[in-house]
Amino acid sequence: MGTGRLEAFSDGVLAIIITIMVLELERPHGDDWHALTESTTSLVTYVLSFVYIGIYWSNHHHMLQLCDRVSGAVLWANLHLLFWLSLYPFTTAWMDESDVAPVPVFVYGVNLLLAAIAYVILQQAIIRLEGPDSRLKTAIGSDWKGKVSPLIYLLGIAVTFISPWLSVALYAVVALIWLVPDKRLEAFVAQIEEREAS
Repeated sequence: MGTGRLEAFSDGVLAIIITIMVLELERPHGDDWHALTESTTSLVTYVLSFVYIGIYWSNHHHMLQLCDRVSGAVLWANLHLLFWLSLYPFTTAWMDESDVAPVPVFVYGVNLLLAAIAYVILQQAIIRLEGPDSRLKTAIGSDWKGKVSPLIYLLGIAVTFISPWLSVALYAVVALIWLVPDKRLEAFVAQIEEREAS
């Protein structure tokens, strides 16, 4: 089976996740600047989660451009990833409503970590399907981002009960690392397109 249905389904789920998150966004109670500043925590948690969903959407798109077909294992690995991403609205809202209390920030960090692990599982399922000469495997190379991100998540989770805001800052560092779409995949896709055009 081709990748089209998988991409379309995943795009739809991610769009729904973003929609749910924006609907959960706390509105200011008033009509002045002070009312807006009272919603700052809500905006910060929303922006962080929105950026994460955007990162996954972008990198998921680039990854599937290097994949010619999908198998049952790839479909289930993709659903596994979407499951953890679908919990973002819940963990984001809880973190926001608790005013960044330790337990919700801890759970949010675990959610981020499990989504990252699920992404790696999906990546490996595609590589196994495509075989030893997988374009994806060649494109990701040593995958330093994929290796360092879980370590930062674990550090963020570990310091939650010392400083929840430090944990949020560490989660934001991972987002910054991934903010730009994975250039390795983008460059590899561009090379393939150039070869096919000539």
